[in-house]
Amino acid sequence: MYRIAGDGIWEACKRNQSVKNIFALFVGLALFQGSMSMAATPAATQPASAGHPLPEPIMFKLWPDGPPSVMVPKSQATIKSQHSSPPSPTRVTDVTDPTLAVYRPENPNGASMIVAPGGGYTFLSYENEGTKVCQWLNSIGVTAALLKYRTPTRDETIPFEMPVQDAERSIGIVRHHAKAWGLDVKRVGLLGFSAGANLAGHVAWDRTPRTYPQKADLDDARGPDFIVFIYGGGFVDTKGPVGLRPGFTMPSDAPPAFFLVAGDDHNNPIEAAVLYVEYKKLNIPAELHICTKGGHGFGMRKAGNPVNNWPELCAEWMDSMGYLKGR
Repeated sequence: MYRIAGDGIWEACKRNQSVKNIFALFVGLALFQGSMSMAATPAATQPASAGHPLPEPIMFKLWPDGPPSVMVPKSQATIKSQHSSPPSPTRVTDVTDPTLAVYRPENPNGASMIVAPGGGYTFLSYENEGTKVCQWLNSIGVTAALLKYRTPTRDETIPFEMPVQDAERSIGIVRHHAKAWGLDVKRVGLLGFSAGANLAGHVAWDRTPRTYPQKADLDDARGPDFIVFIYGGGFVDTKGPVGLRPGFTMPSDAPPAFFLVAGDDHNNPIEAAVLYVEYKKLNIPAELHICTKGGHGFGMRKAGNPVNNWPELCAEWMDSMGYLKGR
């Protein structure tokens, strides 16, 4: 497991001007640190057992008057992908009327997190990257809001546009209910896996105008106060020299971020490393974890790899940033 959050590594990186060399440095240090033991997780940030029940959620329709745009007909390729595994309560697809399920913990600490499952903009991994994540968040006092965003959108001209609209509306709903739920409007996070992480990145980093009419009683102009980016992609150009894709730059007001990925997850480790370097250039708080094994899509599944302890690492980071402190 590789963890990076300090200034020493950045000083070393500055002596290697190419991003490719920076990533090589990350990998080398990962091998070194892999032999070191991890510090014990504070009890206050340890997740509850898997049997900890979720409360009944408070349900919201994101678009009471109907979504602001119509989804295009599905292609045969999308239909085939959908049928590769049958829809079930744990694998949700054909979402045309998106919702937000809010799970309030027994002992709330004022923090909240919107959870965006992955699924390649074709389906939602609704349990492994959804309800189980909310269960863990509740166990550390965080109010969890599970986003069932529109899908499939992979045939759209911009696949992430509608899901981003859904996430932006969700942030507004949480902030508008902050007083009633005992939440801090400045501790609203956004956690995403895979396509959900891509969604989270666009919500946090894009600075173009929003693509739907804003409503004062439902929307909020600010994005998330922090993000958790788990095995996401879509912001780095991996075809040429490694760097940000053309047309994308990291904004100077990006929210603090927690990046985590497995080293054997295709190009996503490079993505996380480059994004971390962009954060460091801007002196924005961020933490990066690259673990040797784990692949893609592990979510809350336990497979005996260090990466499967990511909830504890994430809770430690949130605690260190002050997000888990009482109001």
